[in-house]
Amino acid sequence: MARGPGPSSVAWARPAVRRVGPARRPSRGAAAGRYPDHVSADELSNALLVAMPQLGDPNFRRCVVQLIHHDESGTFGLVVNRGSGVSTGQLCEQLEIDWGGDPDLEVGLGGPVQPETGWVLYGEGARQGIAGGHRVQAGIHFAGSLDALRQLGEAPPERVRLFLGYAGWAPGQLETELAQGAWLVVPSSADFVFDGRGEEVWRRVLGEIGVDPATLVPTPGVH
Repeated sequence: MARGPGPSSVAWARPAVRRVGPARRPSRGAAAGRYPDHVSADELSNALLVAMPQLGDPNFRRCVVQLIHHDESGTFGLVVNRGSGVSTGQLCEQLEIDWGGDPDLEVGLGGPVQPETGWVLYGEGARQGIAGGHRVQAGIHFAGSLDALRQLGEAPPERVRLFLGYAGWAPGQLETELAQGAWLVVPSSADFVFDGRGEEVWRRVLGEIGVDPATLVPTPGVH
């Protein structure tokens, strides 16, 4: 995945949901028996998406996506296991925000859409009244404003991550990809979101549900 823009160009704003990636339609693969024919909107509102080999988009190869919002208007999420090459200290310095946490903490690359936008996931222990903050699920909270970043920067909780860009799906697009076996839906966990980076997280999530990554090979046909 290409690196996002430099920290000085970051704007913190609400995303506009839109299609990402190519319009290809991957075939259902060998692990298709693990995919439901239908996943409820409630399940998708805060789950993890785990990329399968059938997903041909290189932006999401072996990615794990924390879903933040899903309804009839589309889907918004953040890739939690890709790095941007920008440190939290660098980003906050360019934004003229004091950061009281680890300045070397790498900012995540949340997805290929609007990489100039910024977002925060944070755990328990944050100060009360974070601007625009809301609970995604136990141990995971989300915010996307400069005011929220300033507040969190004053006394960052133990678990906190900043992201550039996001992953977005047009209405019905994610459901189609799920039916084709491109993603596996897994219950989220703060441990997966905040601990570990890279393909290690992808392997850990699969291992948690008893799936051996070595068995996941793209195979044409419906099983």
